Amino acid sequence: MSTQPRPGVSVLIVDDEEAQRVPLAAMLTSWGFVVETASDGLEALEKLGSFPANVLITDLMMPRMDGFELMQRLGTEGKMPPAIVLTAFGNIETAIQTIHDLGAFWFLEKPIQPSALRILLERASTQSALTAETERLQRQLSYHGVLVDMVGTSPQMQQVFSIVRQVAPSKASVLVVGESGTGKELVARAVHHLSGRRGGPFVAINCAALPEALMESELFGHEKGAFTGAIDRRAGCFELAQHGTLLLDELAEMPSGTQAKLLRVLEDSRVRRLGGKSELFVDVRVVAATNRNVEEALKKGSLREDLYYRLNVFQIELPPLRDRMSDIGVLCETLIANLNRKHTCNVTSVSPEVMEAFHKHKWPGNVRELRNVLERAVIVAGEGPIVTAHLPFDFGAFTGTRTNLRLIEPDGVHLPVGTTVDQAEKALILATLQHTKNNKTRAAEILGISLKTLFNKLKEYGAETA
Repeated sequence: MSTQPRPGVSVLIVDDEEAQRVPLAAMLTSWGFVVETASDGLEALEKLGSFPANVLITDLMMPRMDGFELMQRLGTEGKMPPAIVLTAFGNIETAIQTIHDLGAFWFLEKPIQPSALRILLERASTQSALTAETERLQRQLSYHGVLVDMVGTSPQMQQVFSIVRQVAPSKASVLVVGESGTGKELVARAVHHLSGRRGGPFVAINCAALPEALMESELFGHEKGAFTGAIDRRAGCFELAQHGTLLLDELAEMPSGTQAKLLRVLEDSRVRRLGGKSELFVDVRVVAATNRNVEEALKKGSLREDLYYRLNVFQIELPPLRDRMSDIGVLCETLIANLNRKHTCNVTSVSPEVMEAFHKHKWPGNVRELRNVLERAVIVAGEGPIVTAHLPFDFGAFTGTRTNLRLIEPDGVHLPVGTTVDQAEKALILATLQHTKNNKTRAAEILGISLKTLFNKLKEYGAETA
């Protein structure tokens, strides 16, 4: 493995002992690093204002502001580079806890072994360079209509991309609003992916899907015996999301009492499990989402004002699909590519007739509805373009946009009056096999029956089953 430092890699050394700090700085300079030093955490914060360090080397025990508080401050502001913690003999347990709680890169015990430090510096600088390159590529992609898993070239989505790029590097709370199916979780994942927390977990909880009795346990965790049925200690979502991002989906559905406890956690960065006696420090970035009208939710009291103002540091409003119809084409292209991989299909495009129908549709279910329609069409088509025959038979029926196009297989199954149910079933099965070019597995999937049932039916008809 190469241990040559990259040109221009900057390192900030923070240590209150001059006899340790000065020789260490001289050694790193001789290795080719750009080095700055500070005697404690407060001076380090001042230096970082004009010295953007790629790597931080810090002692733990220092006056005024120690290494733990320094990294906590940098993490809160979303500005902490990969950090190497220096620790004296006997403080290794504290160093390990610091790595766990604050996401430091690694630790080294004093006196420092130069060979070990050089290897860690190379790894830390590599991580810093990869992070910077990822951010650059994501910015470049976003100008071409892609930001992480979000897609859109419309002015509305470009505005969303711009806000996500601005807020992601910070630790500021984010409130995402928009109708169901617009992609609020994708926004939360993009904020997480573009932040310094991308290496940490992303945890999502749907506040509308949990009964009130379980909500606090899911969020904050519980100790053994905290309530009937609590047979083991369990970590809550805040603990599970340590050093990462927590999405609170459908926030306005959370009980008011739980909202008050959530507000305290957000203010103090400390959580207490149900039945617990001590508080745990949590380093978690919170993104909340709701499909409710925020003003109405505040007026009705389903969303507490104090919690709203705490979370609404940045608000991102996702437009409904009907207001960004120019994105239909790029959405179809992206979704079909993903669905081809999922279902091992080879669908190439959407026919002009289908695209026309899509542009006439009002999409009450937004992008989620588009994805469901395309998933069915990809499975039915198998390969080639998606035509109107591959769409659900009731597409557009409930929104007044149903087309007069024929929505059955191109060859059709024409049944004269007097046809029996058994005869109709046989005609449908054989027509489906013809459509799938005798691919029985795909035919069974389209028909909604098991492969065994299909073989049994073919045996009844005397058809070839090999």
